[in-house]
Amino acid sequence: MELIGADIVVRCLAEQGVKHVFGYPGGAVLYIYDAIYKQKDFEHILVRHEQAAVHAADAYSRSSQKVGVCLVTSGPGLTNAVTGIATAYMDSIPMVIISGQVGTQAIGEDAFQECDAVGITRPCVKHNFLVRDVKDLADTMRKAFFIATTGRPGPVLVDIPKDVSMAPCKYTPPKGEVKMRSYAPTTKGHSGQIKKAAQLLANAQRPMIYVGGGAILANASEELKTFVDLVGAPCTTTLMALGALPANHPSYLGMPGMHGTYEANMAMQNSDVLIAIGARFDDRVVGNTKHFMSHPRKIIHIDIDPSSISKRVRADIPIVGNVKDVLIDLNAFVREFGGPREKQAKALESWWKQVNEWRSRQCLAYDTESDLIKPQYVVQTLWEVTGGDAFVTSDVGQHQMWAAQYYRFNQPRRWINSGGLGTMGVGLPYAMGVQKANPDAQIAVITGEGSIQMNIQELATCKQYQFTPKILCLNNRYLGMVRQWQELDYEKRYSESYMDSIPNFVKLVESYGHIGIQVEKKTDVEPAIKEAFGKYKDRLVFLNIITDREENVWPMVKAGRGLTEMLLGPHDK
Repeated sequence: MELIGADIVVRCLAEQGVKHVFGYPGGAVLYIYDAIYKQKDFEHILVRHEQAAVHAADAYSRSSQKVGVCLVTSGPGLTNAVTGIATAYMDSIPMVIISGQVGTQAIGEDAFQECDAVGITRPCVKHNFLVRDVKDLADTMRKAFFIATTGRPGPVLVDIPKDVSMAPCKYTPPKGEVKMRSYAPTTKGHSGQIKKAAQLLANAQRPMIYVGGGAILANASEELKTFVDLVGAPCTTTLMALGALPANHPSYLGMPGMHGTYEANMAMQNSDVLIAIGARFDDRVVGNTKHFMSHPRKIIHIDIDPSSISKRVRADIPIVGNVKDVLIDLNAFVREFGGPREKQAKALESWWKQVNEWRSRQCLAYDTESDLIKPQYVVQTLWEVTGGDAFVTSDVGQHQMWAAQYYRFNQPRRWINSGGLGTMGVGLPYAMGVQKANPDAQIAVITGEGSIQMNIQELATCKQYQFTPKILCLNNRYLGMVRQWQELDYEKRYSESYMDSIPNFVKLVESYGHIGIQVEKKTDVEPAIKEAFGKYKDRLVFLNIITDREENVWPMVKAGRGLTEMLLGPHDK
């Protein structure tokens, strides 16, 4: 069968089981869009900005265990997409980005809407391809999906010149699994190392379990819960791993790091055996590495990516492998050797006594008597109204931290946020991707008046495709996290962190055809959220919630400080 390149692209997407593609057309991809028009295997969602296309595909992947796919044109189409690609890369999200390119004869001649897509994206993709010959197109597409989903996941870019998309070629269906001689990631952990880890844990007196986003990417939540129960140790999950262990599990201490709980940070620092599972000891979690390593302990580090192990903190027992597979083997060894529950029962009991003393500090307490709307109260109320069962997307800033602290996730893949890159503007397009992947779910966007305006044009996309998230804008009239740092570190010199002109969000949202609700009184918060998820469950609702302007996120570890050098705020007991 002979097809042109554009038809091959569409056929390959169908082969991979793709059901949704987010994109924005342009001259270099018109043959591909024409092929999309003629097929019925998947739906295309027309966004209003290429950045939003990538964010939506990203969230589609995060919330569904599927590969997100987006399609953009050459030049500014590709450069507009770079922020979304970098966001997915930092959080190891499997995605395939298809970009158009000028004709092969024009590459390097500064043609109209030309840019070096391969060069520009090289630092922020797992891999990228420039397809110069239509005969290579099908194999390249299949390799892109294989690379994106295996090993440490990540975004893969396929750049397709316009003449390649229109060139005819004999189409050959796939023949078995993709195999690449130069790419063979390790998935099975070394049994000897896993055995050593189990033996070390068996004799631990102050064991601590530190879980990162790799546990969710590996779909290892059940194996993790079994491990936590077997070992009997306290457990903390990073921002990217919220929900990997249910928040209501008795061993769960909350999130660690810069805005983590007092008990999680103290237990991390004072443990004698720390096992890191799919985590990377990043700066926002362990703070100053010299301070972190000043306390002697043994570290077990499990990760699919060998380059992540001992990158910032030296591991005593490194284990390279898929988290799920490693935990299955590790659980078997723990059962064989016995864990701290059996071997160090008295020491473990004493350790838990200390951990519970740290817990008693109530580090997440805030002023519940204030007449002002506290953002923490809004998030807690959202959790109560939704029964803790919503998909929650967030933008980046104070509201992101409050969402992470006060919405207690009991399931994985319900918390969708930008962790590594910290990208403002993701919340609304994330919600679009989540809804396409989970059409019957409750979806809440927690955002601020700064972040929401970065991709607010996607309200039009939501109207066209009947996306119905509930947007909770915690409006404090500041770029809140910037203001907090300026208060604490710059003697309250609030340089450019206040916006003098903020739109009337209710009227703006209504102009797009949605429901807008202004919330200015504390007593109106719960009724408004209930109305959004009840009366208006089939509509997009924007709640403009006027919150306390100067509320800060506590606890806080300042940049460059040690993990236990926490500021606990005015309500610390």
